[in-house]
Amino acid sequence: MLFVHQAGAGLLLVILTLWTQSAGSAALIARSRHALTGDIRKLGPIHSAGLMVQLTTAIVVLQAINVLLWASCYRWLCFPSWESALYFSATSYSTVGYGDVVLPREWRMLGPLESIIGVLMCGISISFLYAVVTRLVGRRES
Repeated sequence: MLFVHQAGAGLLLVILTLWTQSAGSAALIARSRHALTGDIRKLGPIHSAGLMVQLTTAIVVLQAINVLLWASCYRWLCFPSWESALYFSATSYSTVGYGDVVLPREWRMLGPLESIIGVLMCGISISFLYAVVTRLVGRRES
């Protein structure tokens, strides 16, 4: 029965993380399309840098929302304080995993699951930034 609770919580967290990431990515794609329409060559270096700062900041906020989502679950199920829940979630999501704060035995599988999903969500975000930079650089050279 314990495995069913762990699997259910993990599945719910993964689904919510994927929806959060997908919604955030869709909003960023729409923003980027709007910013990159027209003649990109007219975008100077300052405007290009500004766009990259805006998109990178939005991605950091999106990743923080995902960390907060997982931390909320940890706070509800595992830890008596928000500080421990946020700290554990951030170290797991980023795959740092110091090991000074650990989940209770019955919820241990959530930590590695968060690490896997954190790597995937960061990869999606980096690929998005790469696509924007490629578009900015590619248009300047043509």
